[in-house]
Amino acid sequence: MTLVSAERAYTGRVVNLDVDTVRFPDNSIGRLEMLRHPGASAVVPFLGDPRSPNPEILLIRQFRHAADRFIWEIPAGRIDAGESPEVCARRELEEETGMAAEVLEPLTSIYTTPGFTDEVIHLFMAHGLEKGQHRREADEFLELHTRCWSEVMDLVRRGEIEDGKTLSALLFVQCFMINH
Repeated sequence: MTLVSAERAYTGRVVNLDVDTVRFPDNSIGRLEMLRHPGASAVVPFLGDPRSPNPEILLIRQFRHAADRFIWEIPAGRIDAGESPEVCARRELEEETGMAAEVLEPLTSIYTTPGFTDEVIHLFMAHGLEKGQHRREADEFLELHTRCWSEVMDLVRRGEIEDGKTLSALLFVQCFMINH
């Protein structure tokens, strides 16, 4: 697909909306609405050794307007201008949990919904946590919970964790990091 032209329809605090004219693989031309997002980082924070038999992690229950309720999440947030994904991950971890990580390991990066947005979330695993200082934003209403890994996997199995980035990060850790 080739971009022919882009028209900014809306500029917002978090996202911008572009209407792109594109040339498709069959040479036809079409228009696509695209939400432009600077990207984000998310962290699975372990309170001990993530490779121990049943490690504990920090989970957040955060009120999300789009879901109209509290949902389970890992700490995450938008990358600021000029900020690397790792710096963002460390900042968001401390802002939302009050913890700083000695070790931050990259897991993978995911497109959230590539049908209409270019948002990429960089997923990390953190351990060697030490007390820092939380600095929550005015629109962040959240509760911090400590859960052992087996409880977290039970939440996943019961469908109680519905957030895509959180599911992706937890299942990545389960498949590739824990006890391997």
